[in-house]
Amino acid sequence: MDDAVNPRRLLCMAALALQAAAATAQPLADPTRPPARFYIPAGSPADAPAAPVANALPQLQSVLIAPGGRHVAVIDGQTVRLGGLFKGARVAQMTQTEVVLVDGTSRRVLRLYPPAPPPQRHNERD
Repeated sequence: MDDAVNPRRLLCMAALALQAAAATAQPLADPTRPPARFYIPAGSPADAPAAPVANALPQLQSVLIAPGGRHVAVIDGQTVRLGGLFKGARVAQMTQTEVVLVDGTSRRVLRLYPPAPPPQRHNERD
């Protein structure tokens, strides 16, 4: 064999070198990084505190029922016991997924989960 470089080998080495250069030029994406839509530039209007919504419904966040009979709920970040008051309304009833608030004659049911949509009926002919 002679000491001359085979043109085929030279072409393969050049192709590999170009691929390696292209691979290092691209940034590596972090698979655990949140999407870009979650990043808001500092000083944007999103940094301003949100205005309180008038007549916003209270949000049931958690219900804890102990085996000894202790019932505690978290409504809008405030811990309330069964029979306690939340913004003037008495906590009348608690289940694992609901809290009933009574204010005078009005009764409001707060649900931990939204109600399930009704089942869709499929036509027998389809």
